[in-house]
Amino acid sequence: MAGDSDLEKTESATPRRLEKAREEGQIVRSRELTSFALLAAGFYGVWAMSGSIGDHLASMLRGALRFDHASVFETRRMMIGAGVASREGFYALIPILAMTGAAALLSPLALGGWHVSSKSLQPKASRLNPISGLGKIFSINGPIQLGMSLAKTIVVGFIGGVSIWNRHDEILALATQPLTVAFANAAHLIAVCCGMTVAGMFLVAALDVPYQIWNYHKKLRMTKEEVKQEHKESEGDPKMKGRIRAQQRAMARRRMMSKVPTADVVITNPTHFAVALSYSDGEMRAPKVVAKGVNLVAARIRELAVENNVPLLEAPPLARALYHNVDLDREIPGTLYGAVAEVLAWVYQLRRFKSEGGAVPVAPSDFDVPADLDKGPVSDEDADEEAADALNDNNDNQAPGASA
Repeated sequence: MAGDSDLEKTESATPRRLEKAREEGQIVRSRELTSFALLAAGFYGVWAMSGSIGDHLASMLRGALRFDHASVFETRRMMIGAGVASREGFYALIPILAMTGAAALLSPLALGGWHVSSKSLQPKASRLNPISGLGKIFSINGPIQLGMSLAKTIVVGFIGGVSIWNRHDEILALATQPLTVAFANAAHLIAVCCGMTVAGMFLVAALDVPYQIWNYHKKLRMTKEEVKQEHKESEGDPKMKGRIRAQQRAMARRRMMSKVPTADVVITNPTHFAVALSYSDGEMRAPKVVAKGVNLVAARIRELAVENNVPLLEAPPLARALYHNVDLDREIPGTLYGAVAEVLAWVYQLRRFKSEGGAVPVAPSDFDVPADLDKGPVSDEDADEEAADALNDNNDNQAPGASA
């Protein structure tokens, strides 16, 4: 049962799935909305510009019905007259053509926006497959489209029929009216009926648009397995990401280890923690932590310190405080200035002893470390992570002290 639920398309399309569908030319479209926009633009365009259109048509008719005896025998003058009549007709239609063209171009913006995709124009053999065509006809989408077409016909026909029936007396009265009055009244009745038809198309578009949006998202639904697979592809395989992070930490650790030989002192726990400090008078405001680690990493830091004659000092509270509260290549906090100053003073005394001799300096042991900075032993999870990274360093067959 769990396997069947994973194969059912119950999940909404992800943003990546929607973007991919858009690239393939799959966008929400409503033919009824476009039809309504074209009819509305044409009708209201004619209504608003009826005066200008009437003037152009009147001029065209006057020129076409004027009889000129000379033009009967001269073909050139006949062609000029035809050109003038065509120009007047074109001028009359320019506003309507412009409005309907703008409606045809702008109406798609209401749903899916502008989009040009070459993939939708590529030939596909599946489009010529009669079995696929029959499947679309007899699918659930076929009866719905048929129902929408019937609904459009019924709604528009009903509204148009009611409009004509309610004005049948006015239509019959046209026969008894003078020509000019009858012409004006007939134009008014035609405009009213056309306006009601446009209103009917608005109702059809209002029904079709929500359905098209729902059907579009329904087609793009995904199974739970597809969502998981897409998440893996976009975010990356967790195992691979873990290996990459481990390699990055290993590289950072190798760079860190390369700074241990130049450190001034290494403070230890003595076995679990190791923190290497460096300070250059005049170049740094305060000592910096150049290397730190626990367990295996701490052991390697101590080995490098011994190999490069870097002093080792056992100061468990101070080592833990530095490890937990100071990041690599960062200066120590002001609360630890006093304790670290004692350590550096011992280091300078040790150097003087090695170069000049004299009494062996006594290593400091009692440090003023705030209790809130000493967080105790490192967690098992962090210790295991550092141990695993240290093993990866060894498996890479690279010297820890090498510069990355």
